[in-house]
Amino acid sequence: MSISESIELQLKTLPNAPGVYQYFDKDNKIIYVGKAKDLKKRVASYFTKTHENGKTRVLVKKIVHIKHIVVNTETDALLLENNLIKKHKPRYNVLLKDDKSYPWICIKKERFPRVFMTRNVIKDGSEYFGPYTSVRTVKVLLDLIKDLYPLRTCSFDLSEKSIEEGKYKVCLEYHLKNCKGACEGLETELNYNESIKEIRNIVKGNFKESLEKFQQVMFDFATKMEFEEAQKIKEKLNLLSNYQSKSTIVNPSINNVDVFSIISDETHGYANFLKISNGSIIQSHTTEIKKKLDESDQELLELFIVEIRQRFNSQSPEIYVPFKVDLGDQVKVTIPKLGDKKRIVELSERNAKYYRQEQFKQIKIVDPERHVNRIMAQMKKDLRLSEEPKHIECFDNSNIQGTNPVAACVVFKDGKPSKNDYRHYNIKTVEGPDDFASMEEVVYRRYSRLLSENEPLPQLIVIDGGKGQLSSALKSLDLLGLRGKIAIIGIAKRLEEIYYPGDPIPMYLDKKSESLKIIQYLRNEAHRFGITFHRNKRSKSAIQSELEQIPDVGKQTITTLLRTFKSAKRVKEASFEEIQESIGNARAIKVYQFYHPKKASET
Repeated sequence: MSISESIELQLKTLPNAPGVYQYFDKDNKIIYVGKAKDLKKRVASYFTKTHENGKTRVLVKKIVHIKHIVVNTETDALLLENNLIKKHKPRYNVLLKDDKSYPWICIKKERFPRVFMTRNVIKDGSEYFGPYTSVRTVKVLLDLIKDLYPLRTCSFDLSEKSIEEGKYKVCLEYHLKNCKGACEGLETELNYNESIKEIRNIVKGNFKESLEKFQQVMFDFATKMEFEEAQKIKEKLNLLSNYQSKSTIVNPSINNVDVFSIISDETHGYANFLKISNGSIIQSHTTEIKKKLDESDQELLELFIVEIRQRFNSQSPEIYVPFKVDLGDQVKVTIPKLGDKKRIVELSERNAKYYRQEQFKQIKIVDPERHVNRIMAQMKKDLRLSEEPKHIECFDNSNIQGTNPVAACVVFKDGKPSKNDYRHYNIKTVEGPDDFASMEEVVYRRYSRLLSENEPLPQLIVIDGGKGQLSSALKSLDLLGLRGKIAIIGIAKRLEEIYYPGDPIPMYLDKKSESLKIIQYLRNEAHRFGITFHRNKRSKSAIQSELEQIPDVGKQTITTLLRTFKSAKRVKEASFEEIQESIGNARAIKVYQFYHPKKASET
């Protein structure tokens, strides 16, 4: 039996039920794990349609054997898929790396519990809050707790018997008023546990009980005229209020909710997780996910949600996401449309974007080749090109009412200016202000030369202008037989519309997209290069025309004067003796007389 027949038989026997499928290669090694609502439909789709992504096509070719596991619900399928991916690490699966040990806040299971930071979770009945992605966040929170509540830091076994026998003595922490001396029975277990209860609420983001308690204690001290003690409590109250105001970012009614979002480009996804409790962000985590088979944002986000909720041990009954995801019936999925809920999703997306920008900056420094490849892949997708535009050329015309018409061609390679390849053009065949004809001439001259010299052609031509300039450039490409061999677009200045040949409706790119920024950079660089050349030419022609007006003075004399005095203005301001020294007596008389007719006659 051939491989195709074997797979065909396996496909026929697959059930129409939710579950997980595994693909094996000829060496019986797992190369891909996936989940499905309907195993038969999902697995069959790999073999019945043509895949655009090259890696997917390679995957399908390597499949020799298929195994499946039927589960009861979609949630079970998600969890099983995630566990199998982590266990087997298949080549074609996205793998979320977890190479960090995250800090936790531990409330130790003991009499008079200690509160401290740890990276080791021990299943001894102690309470663990976290994990936190930032050590700084944990330290700030523990410092706040320390300032508010005097807790013991020693590791003594404070059993009733040990305390009664006077086994331990108070330490320096007691004298510094950081501890109330539970080791000598100076603090009751009931009072200590009340503090632990309030700490537990603070860590969860619920400040209400602690604030109410401190307010009541402050008023009690004030009523008894114990104003010094009341002031101490007031300082603690202010401390807690300030922390709450800094941490509360949305409506406090939003409680025990997980927020997830993702943004992506051609090669990577960037996912963010926020945990909200009583309007406060108590956990945050952002990571980069490398795509393996051109996975959709939905697929990546589902994988991220399952993994993060497992990793952070989240039991939140509701999640907020920017678009629909399938997570089964055990968790409520909300897609907020407005208000505080919408704003918190937008905040999550902003975190993902900032993380993406940071990664780009690092990659640009550490791995510039990857940075270039990513930008090129993105431009290919955004501009609907058949190949990556690693060589781009942009054209721009410059003239004032048809005078001194010039054009500029700038060249970008790998998304960066290649200034050695920039070219200026004097318009030769066009009279008057005709941008369309000028563009036609320049494009023809540029590519006829490249063809004659066997120089490499660009993958993309950008024309500074709308439909008219684009049509003119196309005429030249038609004459040269390059139509369809080089991609060409026009960009209009007003709304940054991008025009394609034969398409009257322009395309609009996202104003923040890197593809548009590179095109704008090209356009601006062509404009700058062309304008500079045009100004220099105008200036030169203005100087020449003024000196050329002097009767019986030839080009050689004008050249000598400009070489000596650098400008027509300085020639005008020069004395007769200075001019005479430069060009001789006879010609000096003519030049001086032209600028100073009265003085010359007196001379």
